[in-house]
Amino acid sequence: MALEWLLTWNGLVMRWEAVLFLIGLVGIPLGCLFPARLLPALPNDKLLHFVAFGGMALLAGRLVQGEVRVLLALAAVFAASWLIELLQNLVPGRRFCWRDLGANAAGVLFAGASLALLPPP
Repeated sequence: MALEWLLTWNGLVMRWEAVLFLIGLVGIPLGCLFPARLLPALPNDKLLHFVAFGGMALLAGRLVQGEVRVLLALAAVFAASWLIELLQNLVPGRRFCWRDLGANAAGVLFAGASLALLPPP
């Protein structure tokens, strides 16, 4: 019963992709905009960017139908990643990084290619 409540919103059952997307929608900006001095040392920052934004793009692409909407979803995830990078300039110890943006873009492109190969949800 509790799980059914968790996955139900406004009378509609949410797919697991939507639940993960909402978690990422909150968690990724929080992690990216947290002051650097409060974060642990990260083993591979670029890999984390690739996985985070590629994962978000994959989830977003599976939540919409139609090629145009999938492309718009991928573009929206990349635009959000760019905005987060710009906002990092306002956070102590953080700054905009083109390499981070490149890793974000690579993740989004990889997700787009994966979506083309996966069966529709």
